[in-house]
Amino acid sequence: MLRDDLTVTSIQRCGRGPGHGSETGHVLFSATFQPKSCQRFSGSDCREPAPSSDMIGLQLRSDRQCCGALFNVNNSNNNEEEEKEKKKKKEKKEKKEKKEKKEKKDKKEKKEKKKDKEKEEKEEKEKEKEKEKEKEKEKEKEKEKEKEKEKEKAKKEEPKDIVVFDPAGNMYYNWLFVITCPVMYNWVLIIARACFEELQQEYLMYWFIIDFTSDLVYLADMVFRTRTGYLEQGLLVKDEKKLRARYMDSIQFKLDLVSMIPTDLLYLIVGLKYPEIRMNKLFRVNRLFEFFQRTETRTNFPNVFRISNLVMYIVIIIHWNACLYYSFSKAIGFGNDRFVYPDTSDPEFGRLVRKYAYSMYWSTLTLTTIGETPPPEKDSEYFFVVTDFLVGVLIFATIVGNVGSMITNMNAARADFQARIDAIKQYMSFRKVSKDLEKRVIKWFDYLWTNKKAVDEREVLKYLPDKLRAEIAINVHLDTLKKVRIFADCEAGLLVELVLKLQPQVYSPGDYICKKGDIGREMYIIKEGKLAVVADDGITQFVVLSDGSYFGEISILNIKGSKAGNRRTANIRSIGYSDLFCLSKDDLMEALTEYPEAKAMLEEKGRQILMKDNLLDLEVAKQGPDPKDMEEKVVRIGSVLEDLQTRFARLLAQHEAVQSRLKRRVTKLESKITTSAGEVVSEMVQPELDAAPPPAEEEKKDGD
Repeated sequence: MLRDDLTVTSIQRCGRGPGHGSETGHVLFSATFQPKSCQRFSGSDCREPAPSSDMIGLQLRSDRQCCGALFNVNNSNNNEEEEKEKKKKKEKKEKKEKKEKKEKKDKKEKKEKKKDKEKEEKEEKEKEKEKEKEKEKEKEKEKEKEKEKEKEKAKKEEPKDIVVFDPAGNMYYNWLFVITCPVMYNWVLIIARACFEELQQEYLMYWFIIDFTSDLVYLADMVFRTRTGYLEQGLLVKDEKKLRARYMDSIQFKLDLVSMIPTDLLYLIVGLKYPEIRMNKLFRVNRLFEFFQRTETRTNFPNVFRISNLVMYIVIIIHWNACLYYSFSKAIGFGNDRFVYPDTSDPEFGRLVRKYAYSMYWSTLTLTTIGETPPPEKDSEYFFVVTDFLVGVLIFATIVGNVGSMITNMNAARADFQARIDAIKQYMSFRKVSKDLEKRVIKWFDYLWTNKKAVDEREVLKYLPDKLRAEIAINVHLDTLKKVRIFADCEAGLLVELVLKLQPQVYSPGDYICKKGDIGREMYIIKEGKLAVVADDGITQFVVLSDGSYFGEISILNIKGSKAGNRRTANIRSIGYSDLFCLSKDDLMEALTEYPEAKAMLEEKGRQILMKDNLLDLEVAKQGPDPKDMEEKVVRIGSVLEDLQTRFARLLAQHEAVQSRLKRRVTKLESKITTSAGEVVSEMVQPELDAAPPPAEEEKKDGD
């Protein structure tokens, strides 16, 4: 125990006690004590008397006891602190180990989680792939099902035999006439009913019935359009879907829809006095124009139809103008001035017929620019009259122009024919041809015009393709050509070519077709008329040839051994006006070049005919080819060679000229290139020469 009057001033560690281990032994300390009474004084300030020896001894004893106790206390405190430090270290280690374990566990868990996630993602991807594969399989199955359904539909909906109308057929043309009637009705009477109230009110039930009928015809026309075929790659399309789609995609379908809007329902709102609500029905006017165009191409009198069509358009325009004049007069007031329609209270001008007739009279005078109508008095009347006059001028100009062109077209053929007659008359009068011959020529022209034979067939048919031209010629002339014995068994192709080469000719009474001894270059087939084989005097008749007869066929074949050769053996004269077909030798030979077998057959038939008539010299026929023919062939070959030589010489001259031009161009280009290259080189070398010192200066520098 420490004394209460002493205090420890300092403690020093002296080491550990003997016999104790380094870890568990006591730690020795040396301590200095000081009485508490002197504690408040320091150094020299403590002036209390020094204690006695007894007191010091006691003090030392007590001090020793106190020191031992203090040492024990200090040792125990140090041990506790060490233990605490050890515990703290252990706790820290344990905490670190726990943290490390936790971190390792967390890492393992994270790795496991990552692995699990990767596995899950892989599984999900595999599942998605499987789902996609299943979806693709389902899609393929659906496609197969759709294909099967389409096939079934196609089988079910195999081309039905639907009724399709050919636009070039008679049924389509007849339907155009049917649809034209309601279109004309709407264009004429809707405006009249709107302007003349009596016309609308007195015949109301009739108008309703006719309007309903015309609407039904309009609707039927839309159905008819869905069944109207069209050409695709030259064939008439009969697919119902294509026809419907084509019609619905056209502008006409939209116009037809506008014309089918049920505007009659507006009668319930505005009343029955306003038929102008049906103006949308006028959008079907294109059917009217189509009918007129097809009628013009079908009729045999197109000029007459054009004139009547033009007159109809003029009447409709005057009708509309008359209705507008009456409505204008109504808006200003009947009888207010001389320009408008007179007062309707007057019985003479109150009748419907008088109203329409007066309006038509005024409209006709105005639009034809004749005038003689009451002058306008108000500004609005002046504007109305000016507009009418402008429209009238345009109408009058179109009338005059169209009528003039139609008349000229109607007389074009006659004018051309008359020009030819006038030219021949002038020539004959200039050359002083005899009056008898002049009369015969004029009669021949009159016969051509009256019998409609003045038209040149080749000029008319030249605009047609070859096949159609051949078909027309076959239809007209083939039966006539087959009557000729030598052409009876020929190929069809040769007959077609010969038919195209037949030339019609007309002979007047007394004309000689051929005379005895003439060279035969043509054969003739009688189409119409009569010919006589006469003696040299021209009066005695041996034989009369009529329709279907022919002559001169042997002379154009040029058969070897013929006693007559190419000469005519009789005089043939026309009794009246005769129409003949002429086939020339050159045309026949040109056609036979492509048919050598037919040529050999025709020559054999000609020999048989000559043998029957005893006109064939067999000895000459058995000989080889006629030297004259060979000479002619050689001459022809020589002429052909000469032509080839001249052409070849021209080609050589052209080639040489082109070569000379090319050489000149090449030399010019070379000269340009050399000059340009020299300039470039001089430009490149000049700066180097300027920069280099002169040779004398260089030597001086070297000597220095």
